[in-house]
Amino acid sequence: MVKASHGQRGKGRNILRRSPRARGLSPITHEFVQFDVGEQAHIHLDPSIVKGAPHIRFHGKTGTVKAAQGRAYVLSVRDGDKYKTVISRPEHMRKVKN
Repeated sequence: MVKASHGQRGKGRNILRRSPRARGLSPITHEFVQFDVGEQAHIHLDPSIVKGAPHIRFHGKTGTVKAAQGRAYVLSVRDGDKYKTVISRPEHMRKVKN
């Protein structure tokens, strides 16, 4: 048997699946969304864009924007009983609706 891959996107078949009508490239406007420091943001991985994606375990989590880092943002995300630092580009983030 061939050894299983343990890559960054391993075991992500269901998480990274999109509905048939949503398949293909995402709108370019997702790249231009601005986030302010202290703002809440959902981490929602976009499977059509690999660059700037956080680890798959953070998909569906909500974090607080701590800083901007180039075109990406630094978020503080709770993972179990710890807070972890996650770096993500805006195409993998969604604004929280209050």
